[in-house]
Amino acid sequence: MAYPGYGGYGGPMQGMQLQGMPMQGGPMGGPPQAGYPQNGGGYPGTFAAPPQQPVNDPMWGYFTTIAGQDGEIDAEELQRCLTQTGISGTYTPFSLETCRIMIAMLDRDMTGKLGFNEFKELFAALSGWKQNFMMFDQDRSGTVEPHEMTQSISAMGYRISPQALNAVIKRYSKAGRIYFDDYVACAVKLRALTESFRRRDQMQQGAVNFQYDDFILCTMAI
Repeated sequence: MAYPGYGGYGGPMQGMQLQGMPMQGGPMGGPPQAGYPQNGGGYPGTFAAPPQQPVNDPMWGYFTTIAGQDGEIDAEELQRCLTQTGISGTYTPFSLETCRIMIAMLDRDMTGKLGFNEFKELFAALSGWKQNFMMFDQDRSGTVEPHEMTQSISAMGYRISPQALNAVIKRYSKAGRIYFDDYVACAVKLRALTESFRRRDQMQQGAVNFQYDDFILCTMAI
């Protein structure tokens, strides 16, 4: 196949818990494979089975403390939530722009907010991305270096050219290092754009034809 796909990283990790969050069960997906993943393979590719309903769900109480009166979570509420959990390794404010693109990634009803099932799916993805980030942040600085970022992207199952990798690293690095919220922003973009491409590549040949408006919609919506 001309188009190298993506693997199963980004699902909930065994033993991985975000501070202040109820534990999510389920093992990590299998090793990354070239080509498209099988249906239900998890993150950052196809969506897995819908999460369970909120009845007796330990995440439901946490969700309701964050959500506004409308019962959904917007970017500012998500930012406060992620800052309070300390997921980035510090308690400095989590990037609001990263929160916006995370919501855009999962906002299937186009409300600009996350409902409960979307919120659960996001935290499953964040657990996987955090685990992957920590694998490469060996000095526990809260950042990864460009060569570590390259290895991390490969570990998530993406197979992209050195030129594309260089462009990604330049886009998301600050003073030669990539912080966790920028790392998440990169992971979201890779997942969302790859999924948009995959849906259009019906023959799985690694090539699609885009109308201009469709291209703008795919790239600007995230």
